[in-house]
Amino acid sequence: MEVYDISYLSLLACFLLLLIPLAISYYFKPEFIRETIISVSRMVVQLAFVGVFLTLLFELNNSFVNLLWLLVMVLMASHSTISDVKLNLKKLMLPTVISFLVGNFLVLFYFNMFVINLENLFDARFLIPIFGMFLGNSLRSNIVSIDSFYEIMKRNENRYHYSLSLGAKKHEAILPYAKKSFEITLKPSIASMSTIGIVALPGMMTGQIIAGSSPILAVKYQIAIMIGIYVSTMMTVVIGIFMTIHSSFDNYGILKKDIFR
Repeated sequence: MEVYDISYLSLLACFLLLLIPLAISYYFKPEFIRETIISVSRMVVQLAFVGVFLTLLFELNNSFVNLLWLLVMVLMASHSTISDVKLNLKKLMLPTVISFLVGNFLVLFYFNMFVINLENLFDARFLIPIFGMFLGNSLRSNIVSIDSFYEIMKRNENRYHYSLSLGAKKHEAILPYAKKSFEITLKPSIASMSTIGIVALPGMMTGQIIAGSSPILAVKYQIAIMIGIYVSTMMTVVIGIFMTIHSSFDNYGILKKDIFR
């Protein structure tokens, strides 16, 4: 099946579509024009860099370099997570890195070994894009989970202290708030899975079909990826919350004030 390339002239024609949101922004809220232009410009520069970098990475296909790049991705994701929730970066960076590494790497290697059955588990063509999908989704969920967890803890601090005063251990008193955060975080993922295919065709499946894969093969890959994303997201959320607890609470189970920026 023929694959249709997008020329640079065609890409320029695509940019003309932006005139519509820019015109709407000018009418309703002019400051969105600047934000839109900056966001689109950053996207183009970053994707252009990634396109060139991944081309070189795929050609080199060195296992050590591939794993090193995954580590860089995890460090950037961890920094973004903590920065977005306005928490103390120094105290929570390491627990967040560990949660991303454990939750995503375990699922990634299981996926490459038993689902795709790769001979080379560190093949850059599979390792980096699949890890990127797992990490990107778990990043969004970790931002929500950590933000909601500490917001709930701050809001219910007196009730939490009351539980401690009645003899509850730290993890026992924290558990109800962790469960609430867990529920808030994973509901969108469950809703997304239940509507996929009918309400929306996901990007990976659409991309494979456009690239020439059969719809059945694209569906099989999408099912496998969605399960992998859900499992890695759940693992990183749970590990992330309970790993940060050790840095955020003192020996008496009291939430440290300096955890917030």
